[in-house]
Amino acid sequence: MKSELKVALIQSNLVWENPEQNRINFTNTISAILEPVDVIILPELFTSGFTMNPSQVAETMTGDTISWMQKLANLKKSAITGSIVIEENDHYYNRLLFIFPSGKIDYYDKKHTFTLAGEHKAYQAGSNLITVSYLGWKICPLVCYDLRFPVWSRNTNDYDVLLYVANWPKIRIAAWDTLLKARAIENMTYCIGVNRVGLDGNKHEYSGNSGAYDVLGKRMDTIPTGQEATEIITLKKDHISKYREKLGFLKDRDLFTLK
Repeated sequence: MKSELKVALIQSNLVWENPEQNRINFTNTISAILEPVDVIILPELFTSGFTMNPSQVAETMTGDTISWMQKLANLKKSAITGSIVIEENDHYYNRLLFIFPSGKIDYYDKKHTFTLAGEHKAYQAGSNLITVSYLGWKICPLVCYDLRFPVWSRNTNDYDVLLYVANWPKIRIAAWDTLLKARAIENMTYCIGVNRVGLDGNKHEYSGNSGAYDVLGKRMDTIPTGQEATEIITLKKDHISKYREKLGFLKDRDLFTLK
């Protein structure tokens, strides 16, 4: 178990519906990370942008992008995570992949498909939360629109890190900033959000605003708005235990279950 976890947040522009070029670009960006890190985080649908044409970019669980992630994770001795379009059982999924340095794969299918953009028509919604156990840390990975639904991310499993990857547009970025901070505070957890920048194929603009918050909601990063950037932050287990034991807010949470 590691008492500290080093995490690299990669805020990047994306080439529209071009997995090969996006893999090349991210290879260069990740190769430029010279210090050891434990987790590398890429945005939502990092091989394509937020496309509603999944058939144009879909891959399988034995496809090029997963192979690329496994090779790079092994080379960097770091887990790599982000979501891509996966075709499986005659459905398309917005699937977050968590690739271990060993090549092991954990994955989460986005639960809350973004109806405003018609994502529910193009993609099959997931139904299961997961908790990734990695280096003695418990990580809850979620995707973009999931951020608006606090019951889904509720910390009933005592996870240490709540992680969101996103294509969250600039026009609603105030909600992104506010909700990331709120999720950290209400769950007494580190909360990290990695968003893209630039224009997509539908001319939607993204300002990034990627960020990391501690259990008290304090901002930890200095990632610039509106431009590509990579920042490494350090998460500390004793920070979590100190404030959970001192304040005890999670002990007073209401008990209920999802149906």
